[in-house]
Amino acid sequence: MRYQVEHIAVPGQQTGTAEFREYILDPVSVAPKRLRPAVVVCPGGGYAFCSDREAEPVVMQFLSMGYHCFCLYYSVAPENHFPVSIWEAAKAVAIVRKHSEEWLVDPEQIYICGFSAGGHLACSLGMFWNRKFVWEPLGLTAEQVRPDGMILGYPVISSGPFAHRGSFECLLRTEGQKMTVEEYFRKYVGPLADKQDGSTAANAAGKAVLVETGASDTSGAIGAVHAADLPETPDQDGGTGLTAVRMGCTEEESLDTMEEFVSLELRVTKDSPRVFLWHTFTDGSVPVENSLFLASALRRCGVNVEMHIFPQGGHGLSLANAETSVPGSAQMVPAVQEWISLVHTWIEGWKQTP
Repeated sequence: MRYQVEHIAVPGQQTGTAEFREYILDPVSVAPKRLRPAVVVCPGGGYAFCSDREAEPVVMQFLSMGYHCFCLYYSVAPENHFPVSIWEAAKAVAIVRKHSEEWLVDPEQIYICGFSAGGHLACSLGMFWNRKFVWEPLGLTAEQVRPDGMILGYPVISSGPFAHRGSFECLLRTEGQKMTVEEYFRKYVGPLADKQDGSTAANAAGKAVLVETGASDTSGAIGAVHAADLPETPDQDGGTGLTAVRMGCTEEESLDTMEEFVSLELRVTKDSPRVFLWHTFTDGSVPVENSLFLASALRRCGVNVEMHIFPQGGHGLSLANAETSVPGSAQMVPAVQEWISLVHTWIEGWKQTP
């Protein structure tokens, strides 16, 4: 197996680049050209941190299935807010897609997997992949950033009565939640602003560094965006000419509040990728209604979904085994451990016939 770390730079990052850990399996002699599915994992953490319990332990499970796996440590609050993390996720998928031939990745089996707020991030890419505000600022195309499927564990989905409020506050800033989409896009999305001292990753966007080899490439990097290409910093009133509609939102959406805009059960379309979804009935932090609302919306739009609701278990279970549980805690739930074998069966069912 090849292990390497790539640093993903996108406009607007305030705390440096996002770390993208790549676990690429070697071909085996009996099938040297076999294409493997790939899974990009987004840990949870309320958009305030990235949980290690939902990172490498999950990666190891997918590797054991014979899948390439990747882990995105995306940018979080209090310094980073929407849309920085979705740009990082989009670029991560684009990197895997770009290298699909070299890494022997099945280009029709690139999944994004997320837990809790990481599930919101993964699902956001699934819902917004074909919106200009996701791919255009990165110099990419919609098809380059599109995941083929989503794997969502106890995801934050709805900003309504069953919302996990802390996640939305971190994602949008406290004041940003009630701004209209038009106001937010003009102030925060259109400008792609960085720090005045030019020290943020935005000024080096597009530069990919492989830590183990020290190799770097600034010329042909995925979605290279340079400081000279960024829109001007907004004026004192926060204005910019890039409207929400210009960046892929509908006229109706532009009048919504931002918290409504990122309530993902409202953003499902026929173009949303297929979904594997699981939750626990007794989740006290992110209520099961988040998954139920999403599954219902997927059904209405004709998007294929497999959903599992386990009867017992709190929030943030990850693998629900000894590896990801605090000793003596209620995080070890044998019934919930089955989700990883269920998702294996789900992915295998979508494999192309040789």
